[in-house]
Amino acid sequence: MPTYGDIRTWQFAPLDGAVTDLNRRCEELVGLSDELAAAGVPAGWTGSAADSARGERDRLQNRMELLVASAGAVRRGVAEASDAVEALLHAVRETDDIAQRHHFVIRPDGTVVDNAPTTVHDPNHIDDYFRERERVMRELVDRVEQAVRRGADIDADLAAVLRAAERGEIGDEGATSLQAALDAGARQGGLSTIGPPEGGSPFDNAGWWDSLSEAERQQIIDQNPEWIGNLDGVPGAARDEANRARIDIERAALEARRDELQADLDDNWFGGLFTSADAELDAVNAKLESLDRIEETLARPGERQLLLLDMGSERAEAAIAVGNVDTADHVAVFTPGLTSTVNGSMGGYDNSMAQLQFRTEEELRRYGDGGSVATVTWIGYQAPQLSVGGVLFDSTTVLSDNAAQRGAESLAPFLNGIDASRDVDPNLTALGHSYGSTTTGIALQQNTGVDSAVFFGSPGLGTSDVQNINVPTGNSYYIEARNDAVGDFGYFGIDPSHMDGMGHASARETTLPDGRQLTESTGHSAYMDDSSTSQYNLSVIVGGMPDRVVADDGRGFGDILSWPVPGTY
Repeated sequence: MPTYGDIRTWQFAPLDGAVTDLNRRCEELVGLSDELAAAGVPAGWTGSAADSARGERDRLQNRMELLVASAGAVRRGVAEASDAVEALLHAVRETDDIAQRHHFVIRPDGTVVDNAPTTVHDPNHIDDYFRERERVMRELVDRVEQAVRRGADIDADLAAVLRAAERGEIGDEGATSLQAALDAGARQGGLSTIGPPEGGSPFDNAGWWDSLSEAERQQIIDQNPEWIGNLDGVPGAARDEANRARIDIERAALEARRDELQADLDDNWFGGLFTSADAELDAVNAKLESLDRIEETLARPGERQLLLLDMGSERAEAAIAVGNVDTADHVAVFTPGLTSTVNGSMGGYDNSMAQLQFRTEEELRRYGDGGSVATVTWIGYQAPQLSVGGVLFDSTTVLSDNAAQRGAESLAPFLNGIDASRDVDPNLTALGHSYGSTTTGIALQQNTGVDSAVFFGSPGLGTSDVQNINVPTGNSYYIEARNDAVGDFGYFGIDPSHMDGMGHASARETTLPDGRQLTESTGHSAYMDDSSTSQYNLSVIVGGMPDRVVADDGRGFGDILSWPVPGTY
C-alpha cells in the first residue's frame, strides 16, 4: 500500500503521455482491419490450400482481436488512472495547504504533528484556541486516511488491469472486428469508483469526495445518488443534485407502498382495526405530502439547495438552504422545535429563512463587508409532536430530551460538514428555537466548528453552563420575548436567561440610530417576524456583526447610539 509520502511524489503527466501513445497504437491496429480481412486468400482461390489459408487468417484475426482488446483495456485503465491521480494530488495539495495554514506538519508516513509556535495566548480564549486546533488535527488525520485509501484503490485497480492484459485475460467478447474488440477491451479496463468511507466523519467524507475526479463524481450522482445526498462533508451543490434525483425514486416507492396498504385495508372486513396498516398508511401519505412541500419549496424564486432527504424514519426529514452553502460568506442553520414536520412546517420556515437571508445581506451592505449569506432550515430529526400518545408515551415526547439527543447526533455532523466541504470556512451560526434550541445546545457540546449560536424561546440547552456550549467565548446569545412561557421552563438545564456568560439580545420594540423602527416580538412563535427586533438581532449575528446587537437590558443599545448612520442605499 502506498504511503502518504509516496502519493505526494506521484505524477499524472506520464500517464497522460502513455495514453497518447496508446491512442496512436490503437488507431494503427484498428486501421489494419481491411488489410487483415483481405490477407492470405486471394479472390477465386479454392481448395484445401485456400481453406488452410483461411483458417490461418482466422487464427491471426482472433489473435489480433485479443491483442486489440488488451490494448483497449490498458488504454482505458491508464486514462482513468491519470484522471484519478490528478484528482488525488489536488486533494493532497489541499490537505497540505490546510496543514501549512494552521502550522501542522504531515510526515511521509501520514502522521500529523502540531507545529504551532509556542506563543502566549489570550487566557480568555485559550479553550477556544485548543478546541480549534483539535478540530483541525482531526480534519487532517481523516483527510490523510482517505488520501491513502484512495491511492491504494487506484494502484490496485490499475495493477489489476495491467496484470490481466499481461496474462492474456482480457477477452474480446466474441468480437468479429478489431473495432468491436477494442470496444470490448475498453469495457474491461475501467477502474472502480471507490465508495464513501463506512461510518466516516464529515472530514473523512470530504477527503473522499475531494479525491475523486469530476467524471467519478458525476457518475456517483447519476448512478448512486443515495451515497451522497445525506453525506455530511460533501458540497451542498452535489448533495442537492443527488437529492433532487432521489425525489422521484422516493415518491415511486412510497406510492407503491400506499397502494399496497390501501389494497390490504380494502380487502380486510375489519379495515385497520386489528392491524397497524391504517397508521402506516397515514405515515406514508404524510411522507408523500412532504415530498410535495419539498418540491414546492425548491421551486420558489431564488436559489435553493436540498441538503437532506430521508424517508426512513417515522416522519420525513429534510434540510433546505436558501442560497449556496458552498460559496456564502455567512451560513446559518436553523433547527425548529415542537410540532415541526416537513409537510407541515417546511414552507413557513423557508419563508422565514428567506427573509433572514435578505435582511442579513441588507445589514451587510449597510454596515458590513457586503458578503453573501445562506440560511438553512434543518428538520433532520423527529421533533416531538403534540398528541396525547405523543406527549405521554412516545419515546420522542417533549417531556424528555431523547429526541433532542438523537437529533443532536445528526445535527452536529451536519454543521461540521458545512465547514469540512469547503476550502475556506464560512462564518457559521447555529440557530435554535424552542425544543430545537435544546437539540442545538446538545449538538454544540461537540466540536462542530460553529462560530456563533443564537437560542430563542428555549426550555433549556441541555446544560446549565455556557462553557459547555462549544462556540468561541462570548458568541452565545439568547433571545426571550415577553409572554413566552416556554422560555421560563428551565426544563432541560437552567433558564438560559440566567446562564453566566450568555449574551442577551432583545425582542422588544426598538428605534435604531438610522431611524428604522423595529417591532416587538411577543409570545413563543414570533421571533423571526420580518422587521422585528429579534429578527434584526439574528441578522447581525448571522452576518458577523455582534457589535450591532440590541441587548435585552439596554447595554447594547448604548453602543448603537454611536453607530455611523449610512447615506443612501
